[in-house]
Amino acid sequence: MIPLSHYLVLSAMLFSIGVLGVLVRRNAIVVFMCVEIMLNAVNISLIGFDNYTDQVNGQIFSFMVMCVAAAEVSVGLAIVIALFRNKPTVNLDEFNLMRW
Repeated sequence: MIPLSHYLVLSAMLFSIGVLGVLVRRNAIVVFMCVEIMLNAVNISLIGFDNYTDQVNGQIFSFMVMCVAAAEVSVGLAIVIALFRNKPTVNLDEFNLMRW
């Protein structure tokens, strides 16, 4: 049986990579991928705690997080496509649509 610390270390590493990607990268699609990496890190920690406590609540919450992630990707990619039609770039620094 894999100890809980292994799950949590892997989850923390993936979450750190996702946060670093969101903060450093400026491409909208890469930022969405980094957010998905962060959500998967949360799923790994939920499954790890589920395995540690011998319950199924972590699997249920993990499934709910995956459903929210699928909705987030569909809405986010629709926004990126709409922005790409407005300006032919997906660089987040180029978009200042909320400014006057």
